[in-house]
Amino acid sequence: MITTGKYPNLRLRRNRKNDWIRRLTKENALSVDDLVQPIFIIEGKNKKIPIKSMPGVFRYSLDKVNHLVKGLIKIGIPMIAIFPYVEKKYKNIHGSEALNENNLVCRATRTIKKKFKDKIGIMCDVALDPYTSHGHDGIIKSNQIDNDLTLKILSKQAVIQARAGCDVIAPSDMMDGRIAIIRKALDENNFNSVSILSYAVKYASSYYGPFRDAVGSKKLLKGDKKTYQMDYSNSDEALREVSMDIKEGADMVMVKPGLPYLDIISDVKKKFKIPVFAYQVSGEYSLIMNSIKNGTVNEKIILETLMSFKRAGANAIVTYFASKIAKKL
Repeated sequence: MITTGKYPNLRLRRNRKNDWIRRLTKENALSVDDLVQPIFIIEGKNKKIPIKSMPGVFRYSLDKVNHLVKGLIKIGIPMIAIFPYVEKKYKNIHGSEALNENNLVCRATRTIKKKFKDKIGIMCDVALDPYTSHGHDGIIKSNQIDNDLTLKILSKQAVIQARAGCDVIAPSDMMDGRIAIIRKALDENNFNSVSILSYAVKYASSYYGPFRDAVGSKKLLKGDKKTYQMDYSNSDEALREVSMDIKEGADMVMVKPGLPYLDIISDVKKKFKIPVFAYQVSGEYSLIMNSIKNGTVNEKIILETLMSFKRAGANAIVTYFASKIAKKL
């Protein structure tokens, strides 16, 4: 290092000395435009049911959804993600309720679109696990998840959701080839403007427990999902998954979970230059919420964590903190 007299010429602290210069030299920024708010919905009326494993998160009946969405629009949230709590009586081994045009997701989507038009985007999950009696994302045949049989159902589910008004179809099932068949089905039904956000990189993670509780599949799940969700030891495989989904027609890709996989977010963004979403999943949310003291949410921890996604290269973040932190931003 070149020095003049006693001190070095270069002092990095000069760019940290005041708030105004820290703002000017900031490399990454987090805004409300980066946030997607998940919403859990349930049958019935006048219901706002707390989810024990996710403090501060609730299941809402449809009559309460518009009020909730109105508040999200007011604070600038650009998109919501809808997830249903499906009662056991609607579940079976085939996940047939996923193809019901009047299921919870479709009714919620129509309700929101009728009221708010395009003031907020709606993302719908394409997978069978909320609807199957065994808790898996696909059809079981000969004690295995039948990939191609599942694809036929997923493509129909995607079209039904698009017909209800869904803006972004988000396949989270991790079946091979599902992006191509869903894109083909959407286009053939004149939904070529509906986007596909592929859960291209979804690991078989232990961080999903509270979510499975929220949608009512946790106690039903038989075995694990390691034959179709990714091995968390692998990173090169993630790039192969993304490459395949882009070729098949994905407009955006998701990395899930988020925080333990910042390296994957970074690798995907650098290699493919495609919009990358990070999902701060239920287990991540619950870890932060369960670490708070005196009932006070530490917003500094939340902001620091969300900024790590941006620093890694994420364009957007699906997070249960969206509505909480948007007000600060």
